[in-house]
Amino acid sequence: MARKRNNKQKKSNWRRRAKPGDAPGQILIDPSAISTKIHVIGLGNNYVEKEITDINELDAITASCDRLWIDVVGLGSESTLRNLANLFQLHPLVIEDVVNVYQRAKVEEFEDGLFVVARMIDGTDPATTEQISIYLKGNVLISFQERPGDCWDPLRQRLRQKRGKVANTDLDYLLYSLLDAVIDSYFPVLEDVVELVDTLELDIISEVRIEQMHRIHELRGQLLSLRRSIRPHREMINELVRDSISEVHPETRVHLRDCYDHVIQVIDTVDTYREVTSDLRDFYLSSINNNMNEVMKLLTIISTIFIPLSFIAGVYGMNFDPEVSTWNMPELKWMFGYPLSLTLMAGVAGLLLIYFRRRRWI
Repeated sequence: MARKRNNKQKKSNWRRRAKPGDAPGQILIDPSAISTKIHVIGLGNNYVEKEITDINELDAITASCDRLWIDVVGLGSESTLRNLANLFQLHPLVIEDVVNVYQRAKVEEFEDGLFVVARMIDGTDPATTEQISIYLKGNVLISFQERPGDCWDPLRQRLRQKRGKVANTDLDYLLYSLLDAVIDSYFPVLEDVVELVDTLELDIISEVRIEQMHRIHELRGQLLSLRRSIRPHREMINELVRDSISEVHPETRVHLRDCYDHVIQVIDTVDTYREVTSDLRDFYLSSINNNMNEVMKLLTIISTIFIPLSFIAGVYGMNFDPEVSTWNMPELKWMFGYPLSLTLMAGVAGLLLIYFRRRRWI
């Protein structure tokens, strides 16, 4: 399930903090990053769950548990991250990628561990995602999050109750479970976007308004953000499914293939509804043009009707003198001359309307 966090939509503040030519493996902390907290879950015969403030506490927990999940939330403490990297001998490039949170989803295999990066939906805004970094090394799995709040609460609950396969198997299955929750968190957000697209389509059919184009543009941007976030996961999951990665057991690869199917489903849905929004944009412009054509047709009909009437009125306004000649419009001094001219105008207008109706112009 997706996280419930109310974040205001903001412009992307993507920035690579390392300067060109800097040595690799540097830890450059974002000044806006929140302070680091470490939540530990020990699995095995002895279940332990606690939040620690001292890295040295991990030695006692490691000794009493078979497997360890260390969840690091917040990337603002350089000393804590360095101590954790030194304790578990993490590669410098891993910590560099952890703190530089613009990474796309990927997999990197090191001599003593497996490093995975994923993008998690941040709240309910498709345009905002958070980098999730996971390092698997032996009987220790370390996850790094930018901010508190995630989609892993149901997984933690299963671990507390020792339910399911995740509580009793190796940590590669926990890695799969974490990634599966991240991928599944896209579905509720995507469903909301799809519902908005369908509602907007019905709204355009009923009445065309200028704000609908702004909404279409916004939905296209949201779908583009979803596509940009989810698409690299296909390559990442596919890499984990391959036999070449020794940290992932064959039994876990079966479940990862199911996770791969979920990624493909999200990508297909996003691509489909991006095409739908393009069609909606064309439909909106066509509706605007059709409405404009109807208005122009009505104005043209009115103008066409008044052209002969204006001609008749203009002829009567040319100041003929019937005393000079009998041909100089004798109706000017006739008692029924004015009603005759009005009747003539009404007759011409009626004949034009009948003609337009028969031609199905109105």
